[in-house]
Amino acid sequence: MLPAGLSSVSDAVARYVEVGLAGAANTRRAYAADLRTFEQYCQERELEHLPAAVTTVAQYVTHLADQPRKLATIRRHLSAIAKAHELAGYQTPTDSKQLAVVLEGITRVLGKRQRQAPAFTVDELKWAIDTLDLTAPAGLRDRALLLLGFAGAFRRSELVALNVEHLELTPQALLIHLDKSKTNQYGEVEDKAVFYAPDDRYCPVRSVQAWVDVLGRDTGPLFVSLKRVPKQVSQPSAFRLSDISANKLVQQHLGAQYTAHSLRASFVTIAVEAGQSNKAIKNQTKQKTDAMIERYARLEDVKRFNAAKFLGL
Repeated sequence: MLPAGLSSVSDAVARYVEVGLAGAANTRRAYAADLRTFEQYCQERELEHLPAAVTTVAQYVTHLADQPRKLATIRRHLSAIAKAHELAGYQTPTDSKQLAVVLEGITRVLGKRQRQAPAFTVDELKWAIDTLDLTAPAGLRDRALLLLGFAGAFRRSELVALNVEHLELTPQALLIHLDKSKTNQYGEVEDKAVFYAPDDRYCPVRSVQAWVDVLGRDTGPLFVSLKRVPKQVSQPSAFRLSDISANKLVQQHLGAQYTAHSLRASFVTIAVEAGQSNKAIKNQTKQKTDAMIERYARLEDVKRFNAAKFLGL
């Protein structure tokens, strides 16, 4: 449903309005799940969920906080509720000053610092690569996923969305052409560059080449699941790897404390530690602000990152 003020526009205009309101596919899926939870909550208490009263939403976020749910999760639920009201042409209750006071209280209780995926070191990544069986397709795929995800500072949704045709090998680097990302919703092609490493075993470019050779095609999904055949080595399937599967692979090889998001967080952390400029980092991460680099960098270790080490004493 279009917002009330746009209800009389032409079909052509309406199509663009709906796309603009809908957002990215991953966001739509998350919002849909959150809205189902909110609707069920309201039905059990005989409350109207659309349009929802401010008191209803306040009770709902209190319910989430008491479970307890993470602050980021609560904010996502509120965004989903706001989007549903926007699409239906209703004024959103999430803009209420009264609700803002409730959310401020929840923020103070839960703490403003969100739990973040930790960053690993290059040595830890190399150790994980050393444990892989590079004579099997599974090992070649997982090495390519880990090294490309790290060197390209990919979000996991971007990593699993890559197609073979997005890759362009040049003498200097492997270029990855991205049609769309979380910070690029308009389909303008953005490029990432991944460079050769001296050691073939840890080289992201040669690792991707080796995996593409196994795939044996020049189009279609880059990272796919494997077909398990009894008494035979698993072979690539035609099915794209899910972001959940990518997350499990990172945890399998690097440890349960890490997630697929650690690939990106580790890139930023190691680049900052190496003295790289924010501009150079943003060229790869495609982040829009310096503040996002500060948020992604995991620099809380006072023994590893501390100006007191360089006082000249």
